[in-house]
Amino acid sequence: MSDKARLVGLNHVVLEVGDLEEALEWYGRIFEFELRGRVRGMAFLDMGDQFLVLAEGRSQGPDGARHFGLVVDDRRSVPARDFHDPWGNHVQVVQYSEIQFSKTPSVLAGMGLELEKSPSALKELADKGLL
Repeated sequence: MSDKARLVGLNHVVLEVGDLEEALEWYGRIFEFELRGRVRGMAFLDMGDQFLVLAEGRSQGPDGARHFGLVVDDRRSVPARDFHDPWGNHVQVVQYSEIQFSKTPSVLAGMGLELEKSPSALKELADKGLL
């Protein structure tokens, strides 16, 4: 037993944006989402058991190599796989069926989704003993 905490996942990611209303409109043109909630200067985009936070106050320049990946049900519906938003956040979009990241059946059902994994994603999961 280790004396260190083991990483088990991400609860949320915070993206700094210049204008919150503009960011909600911009991301809403690309992704379908429901707001989990709002507080002054922040909006919480629901992703089942996780969420993405848009927060006003971007102060640094555009991201270079630093980026994060958003998982979607249908990547073909997103115009670009890799893009920067108007505030310089670097976003990659990945298809749920093609990666080992998995939602539990109950979370998928709660989100109204029925998603399958590709043979290569299933192999990745099986090779790690995660099926």
